[in-house]
Amino acid sequence: MLRHEFGPGRLVAGVVFTLAGVVYAGDAGGLWETPWFAVIPMVVVGLFLAGAIGVLTRSIRRRRGRRRVAPTQAGADAAV
Repeated sequence: MLRHEFGPGRLVAGVVFTLAGVVYAGDAGGLWETPWFAVIPMVVVGLFLAGAIGVLTRSIRRRRGRRRVAPTQAGADAAV
């Protein structure tokens, strides 16, 4: 059994924040020059995508959950 459900929205958010950290670390290390405002749009778009993917995932899981438990099956399972 899985310990938790897979969350693609959380995965996207984690990747975006990791990327933002890498961009700032590269700037701090002197590998490249990053403007101070460059990471803000990246984080905002990443959070928007993570939220949209999270809503989509939740709606898909709700639909699949409704299909699996039909009223006739629920009554048959209770009798066993």
